[in-house]
Amino acid sequence: MTAHAAQFDTILATVDGTRGALTLNRPDKLNPLSSHTLHEIELAARWFDEHHDVKVVVVSGAGRAFSAGADLSAFSTAAPMEDRQVGWRMARAMDEMRAVTVGRLHGWCVGGGLVVAAGCDLRIAADTARFSIPEVDLGIPLAWGGIPRLVREIGPALTKELVMTCRPFDAHEAKAAGFVNRVVPEAELDAAVEELVQQLLQKPTLALLETKAHVNAVTESMVGTGRSWADADGLYAGLRDDEGRASAQAYVQRLQGKG
Repeated sequence: MTAHAAQFDTILATVDGTRGALTLNRPDKLNPLSSHTLHEIELAARWFDEHHDVKVVVVSGAGRAFSAGADLSAFSTAAPMEDRQVGWRMARAMDEMRAVTVGRLHGWCVGGGLVVAAGCDLRIAADTARFSIPEVDLGIPLAWGGIPRLVREIGPALTKELVMTCRPFDAHEAKAAGFVNRVVPEAELDAAVEELVQQLLQKPTLALLETKAHVNAVTESMVGTGRSWADADGLYAGLRDDEGRASAQAYVQRLQGKG
């Protein structure tokens, strides 16, 4: 079969027969998520749906990390409402992809990057992967539907703890919490992802994809991610909040002090 590639600026999206790949592709910046990148992920998710033979899409980050999270410098408090909803639309598009998505997680998976990972159906992490949700320290609430997706994956109490405290956690805690399916040595990550992909590709298409759709329908009725459509309002309010900006400045200074 002929391989196909879509044209994007900050991500790579390819299809080869029954499998696809979506790669965050700004490795020099640890794959930050600007509004432009979020829109490209949304478009890529819809593009994969146009390829009806695709059964599995691997979602990964190029370079040393999965994603350093939202590129807050790319967000403006004067952004029109349509642009403010791009993160929510991205997450919905990830959820609604017909194919089964497998997250390949390594390095840092931070904030909005964790929301992208949560949009994957299955996740395999390197044992060196590190997770962090620093939004509250940055003076903003976690947006893009991140709260209901975390509640869906790890439950409300742990969601509150991790989001409110902003404490980093490692791959083994993520596995214990139910956020990742497997943790493997970093050198074995590609082999583990490939093994899972091959297992999925061998399954009958209808049964495989209907199982995904069925589970998603059940979890949507339990923890409706659609309720978060206006959470971007909190994000943009946080960008204007004096106390929030002071907290963000202190957070950056702490990071610089560790550097």
